[in-house]
Amino acid sequence: MTLISSTLSNIEELPAYVAGEGSIDGHLKVIKLSSNECAGSTSYPVASVLLDFSKVAQLYPSSDHAELRCAIQTAQGFDADRVVCGAGSDEILGLIATAFSGPGTEVVHTRHGFLMYPIFARLAGATPIVAEESNRQVDKDSILSVCTEQTRIVYIANPSNPTGTMMENSELEKLADSLPSSVLLVIDGAYAEFADRPDIGPELVNSRENVVITRTFSKIYGLAGLRVGYGFGPKTVMDTLNRIRAPFNVSAIAQAAAVAAIGDKRELGFRKEENKKSREWLREQLIKLGIDCDESQANFLLARFKDTAEAHACDRWLRNSGIIVRRTDSYQLPHCLRITVGDDKDCKAVVESIKQFRESSQT
Repeated sequence: MTLISSTLSNIEELPAYVAGEGSIDGHLKVIKLSSNECAGSTSYPVASVLLDFSKVAQLYPSSDHAELRCAIQTAQGFDADRVVCGAGSDEILGLIATAFSGPGTEVVHTRHGFLMYPIFARLAGATPIVAEESNRQVDKDSILSVCTEQTRIVYIANPSNPTGTMMENSELEKLADSLPSSVLLVIDGAYAEFADRPDIGPELVNSRENVVITRTFSKIYGLAGLRVGYGFGPKTVMDTLNRIRAPFNVSAIAQAAAVAAIGDKRELGFRKEENKKSREWLREQLIKLGIDCDESQANFLLARFKDTAEAHACDRWLRNSGIIVRRTDSYQLPHCLRITVGDDKDCKAVVESIKQFRESSQT
């Protein structure tokens, strides 16, 4: 009997994306700090939308996302005609690879960048090319050194995941200036709203024809379970993405919740400040325990241990305490653990558990 097989070449080589775990055997309740989810609960405007939605759940969602795109324009100043919405920013990132790369082309991503970048490239038939980082920082010169005539897309996360580091604006601008017009620079800003530094991504989009930025409602807006994000870029690029996306790719409830969330600037400011306060406290405590951490511009920290064995041992200790963080072996950082910044109670629990781990290791 002939078995059905995929027509995609080298699909066996594709590593499946593994999301952060959400449960631990033997623990009815856990502290989940593995997926960089928002520490806050659902805001009142969003909760109101969710409660009312049962009245219209039988209807198809808006296919043109007009209300959401207008809300994005009002809140962010992005031209609504150059915004494309997706089921999370992941969908936009994948559509870009599908539309602008393919067999015989190359897609550049950084060493510790989001794991889906090379997967999207391979799904499109392109070859993913790794650009090395410098001390866990995206390196402009490294990216430019691996670009060739076959390069069609450069993906960077800014702030980056899982490192939390962010490019200097001057370096990002130089990167955009140095890439040929035939290469699309895609700046994944899933964590941009958490950053203390000014975001020049929109400025680069408005001044160039080969830059796209993406955003998500999964992080600071707290809508990870609804899957909604968007991209902003040149009109020709966005029109192409609109042609190949599914007509009803973002659910009606996700669109309505996103409209409510993005309009609540007070809540956004509160979440940013609370995250900054908890992030800085958590980093300070980890450093006091002898665990190195880069300054993060996101809602997580990358804790660096002396070696892989210690990182894995600490992970096991945390799990025994009912705390789930993220191992970063798949990001080629096996000696690290990525820790989402939770609320005050969660942060204190992490620090206390790691403190106990360090004390047990020294006896």
